[in-house]
Amino acid sequence: MPKILPKLFNTFAVLALLLSLLLVKNTQAISIPETKLQQTLAEHRGQVVYLDFWASWCGPCRKSFPWMNEMQQKYRDQGFVIISVNLDADKTLATEFLLDNPANFLVIYDPEGDIAQQFNIQGMPSSLLIDKQGNVQQAHTGFFTNKVKLYETQLMALLAVK
Repeated sequence: MPKILPKLFNTFAVLALLLSLLLVKNTQAISIPETKLQQTLAEHRGQVVYLDFWASWCGPCRKSFPWMNEMQQKYRDQGFVIISVNLDADKTLATEFLLDNPANFLVIYDPEGDIAQQFNIQGMPSSLLIDKQGNVQQAHTGFFTNKVKLYETQLMALLAVK
């Protein structure tokens, strides 16, 4: 009987190793920014989405955060959601930015800029207004306080579509 125990322990060790590798692989897949964005967009299908790309070094981004917080609060119950994508290579810089400029919306970290490349982002901040069917309807590069009425009118128009 003692000869069976080492074989049993070896079998359990191999199974534990395989299970841990499977769990690590799945955890990494979920943490990939593109995967997280795809999942988040799928969860919000049927809603109007404001997808915002920002970085800590971006001056206009500091101006856009209060406006985005206001819009998120004002239109959330009507089916509006803001998803932001941070492009800082160093997450600490983004964290420090968020201490001074809180976000009342989801922040996805994309240190490699893979999501930004998919959407051909050319400047900071950049935003995409996505309709309830998942189609990009508006794109803006930069954030201009003298255009906030236009931005809000565009999102209200998409919210009004049934």
